[in-house]
Amino acid sequence: MSDLVHVLRADGALPVERWLPPSGTGPGLLVIQEIFGVSGYIRQRCADFAAAGYVVYAPELYFRQGKLEFDSTSASYVQEGIAASQQLDWDQTAADVSATLDALRTSPEVTGGVGMVGYCFGGGMAFQVAARNTPDALVCYYGSALPGLLALAPKITCPSQHHWGLADTFFSRDVVETIEQAVTATGHEVEFFTYEGAGHAFDNPNPLFYDEAASEPARERTMEFLGRHLPVG
Repeated sequence: MSDLVHVLRADGALPVERWLPPSGTGPGLLVIQEIFGVSGYIRQRCADFAAAGYVVYAPELYFRQGKLEFDSTSASYVQEGIAASQQLDWDQTAADVSATLDALRTSPEVTGGVGMVGYCFGGGMAFQVAARNTPDALVCYYGSALPGLLALAPKITCPSQHHWGLADTFFSRDVVETIEQAVTATGHEVEFFTYEGAGHAFDNPNPLFYDEAASEPARERTMEFLGRHLPVG
């Protein structure tokens, strides 16, 4: 079960869905949405992280646009998500995420460090924020903005992990290789995993995207990485 907390911004209150671990306390994990908002998929991942012992925050980054609903059975599902994400002001949204990370750090339930996990849009946003407000660990799933953010790579000083499908129709294999070269050349601890045959958003269980052969090992690697850098208990 989750509840709602708020992070005050200059123009209103940012809603943040929160999950607590069974113990009630633990390391913090900030989960950043795909283009489809804090969907049922993102909520399930958050619940899984909480069950593993983390205090999990997921900010509703579309809050200025009102309550958005995305019909995953619609033929325009992807286009609607893209359109919604394009209405976000990137810098304003990064500031929202950074403020939520600060709020998570100071939450009385958080004992230990804080990490970030971002999916698709959220992967790029988490990368952006981590370059300026350093978490203790960063996991990016196919961060869609990364090709334009590689100048920030040297500023990501925390341990980081990346997951990319090599059959991603939005990003060619050459682009993925360029990202890998940039993030692994920094001298900081970086793990970079690629998955043959997997497309974009391969962790999303929607049949449009899901690839179990990529999703399952990626999730196992994510949990192992978090366990090393954000140990529970």
